[in-house]
Amino acid sequence: MKILYVEDNENSAYMLQQRLKRKGYEVILAKDGSEGVALAQKELPDLIIMDIAMPVLDGYEAARQLRNSQATASIPIVALSSHAMPGDREMAVAAGCDDFDTKPVNFSRLLAKIEALLASGPSS
Repeated sequence: MKILYVEDNENSAYMLQQRLKRKGYEVILAKDGSEGVALAQKELPDLIIMDIAMPVLDGYEAARQLRNSQATASIPIVALSSHAMPGDREMAVAAGCDDFDTKPVNFSRLLAKIEALLASGPSS
């Protein structure tokens, strides 16, 4: 299974990429939302992990663009954010994300969300 991780923090991206690789996932990295949208359209990953606060194009707008493209509309998206304010989950879901998790990453919890989304198939 191929996962696209869109994250502007290199250390965070590297650490999560390595943990996901150890679980058998192929992980592609993008450094901002714009690059993430382009890579998603080119690579058609099985799932996208999308940081919310990024330069160039934030995760909300990137998710909207992915949902508006026929090629990527059904790819599950998990939003990741260091924000834990009331309403952040709802904003992510409204932008087109299927699930939401917070940073610092609780790997077991995130992995459970990834596995659940992959098991349920493409989002509608």
